Amino acid sequence: MSGTKPPLLDNATRDLAEFAAALRYEDLPREVVERIKLSVLDSIGCCLFGATLPWTRKVADLAMAEGAAPVASLMGMGKKSSLALAALVNGTSGHAFELDDIHKESIVHIGSLAAPIAFAFAEERGGAPGPDVITGMVAGYEVGARVGNAATMSLFFRGFHPQGTSGAFAAAATAGRMLGLDAGRFQHALGIVGSQAGGLMAAQEGAMVKRFHSGRAAQSGVYSALLAKADFTGITDVLEAAYGGYLTCYSDKPDAARLTAGLGAAWETLNVGYKPHASVTSIHTALDGLGEIMRENKLAADDVEKVEAGLSPMTHVHCAWEYKAQGVTAAQMNLYYGLAVIALDGVAFTEQYREDRLRDPRILDFIGRVTACVDPEIESMGAPFRHAAKMKVTTRGGRTHEKFLRDRRGSPENPLKPEDIEYKFRHVVGACLSKSDIEKAVRLVGTLEQLADTSELIRIVAAPGIKR
Repeated sequence: MSGTKPPLLDNATRDLAEFAAALRYEDLPREVVERIKLSVLDSIGCCLFGATLPWTRKVADLAMAEGAAPVASLMGMGKKSSLALAALVNGTSGHAFELDDIHKESIVHIGSLAAPIAFAFAEERGGAPGPDVITGMVAGYEVGARVGNAATMSLFFRGFHPQGTSGAFAAAATAGRMLGLDAGRFQHALGIVGSQAGGLMAAQEGAMVKRFHSGRAAQSGVYSALLAKADFTGITDVLEAAYGGYLTCYSDKPDAARLTAGLGAAWETLNVGYKPHASVTSIHTALDGLGEIMRENKLAADDVEKVEAGLSPMTHVHCAWEYKAQGVTAAQMNLYYGLAVIALDGVAFTEQYREDRLRDPRILDFIGRVTACVDPEIESMGAPFRHAAKMKVTTRGGRTHEKFLRDRRGSPENPLKPEDIEYKFRHVVGACLSKSDIEKAVRLVGTLEQLADTSELIRIVAAPGIKR
């Protein structure tokens, strides 16, 4: 059946594989290197904080029970397992608390896939040089983002989780580059991992398994690259196949041209942004809009009669559903909960998503004052502005205050500064690392491209932290 229709884009899987297999550190623009270093620091922080959480610990217990050869560390746990099981656990911890970086168009949090895999292979090699880690991660960012771009938001609207689906290609590409696969084997690695892609968005409404999607994608990427190295074969046209290919199965409206558009010249790595809030990215602009209105007008939560949020269709479907105290995941994915903690606390970070806050009567009361709808103007702006938000606050005294934000804080269009990423890192690992190790980690990541050996950085992130 695959031969009855033409491919969506001739040789797309081959071309991506050839690009990633041939990628060298010397090919990377300086700004790409600097962006990956920010992602390394951000991703390590996410993994270390995530390692303290109960859902990650459950996955770690499962992995350790396998008794695999101890070659790669479980970050923040003082334990080791195999390459694939370390990727499973660390990929889960990186996505464990909605803190990880995001590529907006593809909707993939690539850092929580690429960083655990790159560092696992680096450790297995006895501390690979920093430039090798950077190059491996760039391969993952470029391939994974392009696959997600080509799948379009249609993949999400069909109910698939981009992290577990398109993200699997980021994982395989990182692993393939760290293994030094030639182009042919690299193509098979992508062809293998495409059959492993999975993850359902219903998980966002209370299930721990959303975090596990990231871990499984990372694990599948490692297995796929290792199998390809052993000459196990995959679907060589996995992305573009007209029947049974990744894009035709996962997306109603694929844009196959996005797979290779500008390959090697337009760097998707530079389109990665970072999160100032511990919640789903789609609501960040709304959170900032409400926060700005309240600060600028010196409003307290009790002063607010009503909050109205105008959103894109994507954000409305994704996040504006009735809040129920179903667990931390559901709270982090929910617009109404996020707006309530912004109104009450001024921030939506780690402390606002503790289990003991999820049924807080003050939060539930404020949620009752919030409504949301699809805003026609934002809808007409199209997919690039899916994070835009119009916020309107009506006070108990009858005054109204409005704010329209196009680009979320932390996006490439409205970026956080490097010092903001460092501040976030220090904040999330404060209970996980000693002050001296925090300083060392910041310094080592800041000079990652100069490191001939990454063993010291790996030692720091591998040490046992504390349970949350």
